[in-house]
Amino acid sequence: MNKNAKIFLAGYRGMVGSAVYRKLQKEGFTNLITRSSSELDLRNQEAVAGFFAAEKPEYVFLAAAKVGGIVANNTYRADFIYENLMIQNNVIHQSYVHGVKKLMFFGSSCIYPKMAPQPLKEDSLLTGLLEPTNEPYAIAKIAGIKMCESYRDQYGCNFISVMPTNLYGINDNYHPENSHVLPALIRKFHEAKRDGKNEVIIWGTGTPLREFLFADDLADAAYLLMEQYNEKQFVNIGSGEDISIKELAELIKHIIGFNGQLVFDSSKPDGTPRKLMDVTRLKQFGWTYTTSLENGIQQAYDDFLKRGLG
Repeated sequence: MNKNAKIFLAGYRGMVGSAVYRKLQKEGFTNLITRSSSELDLRNQEAVAGFFAAEKPEYVFLAAAKVGGIVANNTYRADFIYENLMIQNNVIHQSYVHGVKKLMFFGSSCIYPKMAPQPLKEDSLLTGLLEPTNEPYAIAKIAGIKMCESYRDQYGCNFISVMPTNLYGINDNYHPENSHVLPALIRKFHEAKRDGKNEVIIWGTGTPLREFLFADDLADAAYLLMEQYNEKQFVNIGSGEDISIKELAELIKHIIGFNGQLVFDSSKPDGTPRKLMDVTRLKQFGWTYTTSLENGIQQAYDDFLKRGLG
């Protein structure tokens, strides 16, 4: 990508989009196009068509999505499938109509089958049943990947997809009910410490294993692939390492400085038992993550405090 190329960052205010924005700025790109959701509703076909006709971006990072944790995914099932399908359909199709040189679509590791062999290889997609709690979201994301593949097959579009693992970092969502596990734990421990509580209740048994990647590391990998990768097969992006929810909780407890007890509520769902990405394909490009989990959580917590969310 030329440094003055017109690049549209869909979802630039979210955690992933803002990380990609910072990366592109750092690399010297000067013609970044952004729109907030209030300025451009990506669910609106007519609005998206008008935007692409007027701006004619050369490259697109499609990081806009409706996202959330187990509770949000399971509660707002219709919203998650409808809104994500609309966003993807509009942006991907208009990118084809207006001759975008290259598009990157961000999937999610939760779209792999619930009981797929670990670590998760790219060719495990669609080989088994999905995790029921986030099936609508997962189906929407699978559709986005297949849409990119189909536009490549039929029209020769250079549309690629990446599959990030669980992400966290700057500009994360800390909503008490709709956030993912890591930011949810940051909020829980912060509030427990602030309120002088002597225990924190954590959903599930604490035994599930999860992989986490700092969002700025994801942006680094995404930029590398946008520059160098032009194939149909999507690419996993992750650290290649996992940690139990119990160990994660203990680490966050330590970083925040909470001195009480951990209580695991086994009546609440654990979700998928393990979710680790096989990052062999990504490592062929010489990439590996650079932000340790402890360092990344500290940065995320600093951002949480800076934003006045506690």
